[in-house]
Amino acid sequence: MLFATFGVWPVFSSLSMSVTDITSRDARTPFMVNFVGLDNYTTLFGDPTFVRAVLNTLYFVAIGIPLTMVIALSLAVALNSGIQRAKGIFRVAYFAPVVTSIVAVAVVWKYLYQSDGMINAALAAIGIQGPDWLNDPDWSMPALILMAVWRHFGIPMVIFLAGLQSVPADLHEAARMDGATRWRAFRSITLPLLRPTTLVVAVLLSISYLQFFEEPFVMTSGGPLDSTTSISYYAYQQFGFGNYGMASAASYVLVTAIALLSFVQFRIFRAKA
Repeated sequence: MLFATFGVWPVFSSLSMSVTDITSRDARTPFMVNFVGLDNYTTLFGDPTFVRAVLNTLYFVAIGIPLTMVIALSLAVALNSGIQRAKGIFRVAYFAPVVTSIVAVAVVWKYLYQSDGMINAALAAIGIQGPDWLNDPDWSMPALILMAVWRHFGIPMVIFLAGLQSVPADLHEAARMDGATRWRAFRSITLPLLRPTTLVVAVLLSISYLQFFEEPFVMTSGGPLDSTTSISYYAYQQFGFGNYGMASAASYVLVTAIALLSFVQFRIFRAKA
């Protein structure tokens, strides 16, 4: 009953709203709402702001997910083999961004991204003039991606670390006896055995990154010039405007994107027979 009340019913209600013209004005007269079919979806893809939000989201996902996975796997490999002293301290330090409040993170990174902030000061020290990160349409999204990667690599790192510890050590010993280099052993033994782990990480990151909302909401309000507006932030704006049908339709576009990307990842990373 609880699942039906708080799970099934909201999903059914939002899906129903996505094919109607319901707005905030219809809250008192819900039976006056009209069925419009796929008109909301057609209107969405005819809206330049939504199209820009879709492209921004794809950009965020295409750069953010691979970068996060590479950093997480590299750190997991280092923690699993290279770092011997104070390994627990490093694990806690790397995982700390995951449990840090987004508001606290945003305040710190806003300070770092100021035109006279620490990042530009570090760049100036090597003769590079840094941009106005959050106010430049060309640099605002890379700035958010960098912050998002820092925030999210902790959980993938822990998952990769667990996967690495499950790889049989005797396989690497046999490879070394056959003259294989560390890189060859990693590429031919470790990576194939990490396919299930990589699938879990890829799906979790896809769900998180496709829904990215906190970064533009807290730091840029979708600007400048809609350069950081995401699908989630667009749906939030439409809901705030009282366009409940449009907001629901935008949300289901996002749900479809998550399902499609997850399906593709299952096809790519599934364990080979």
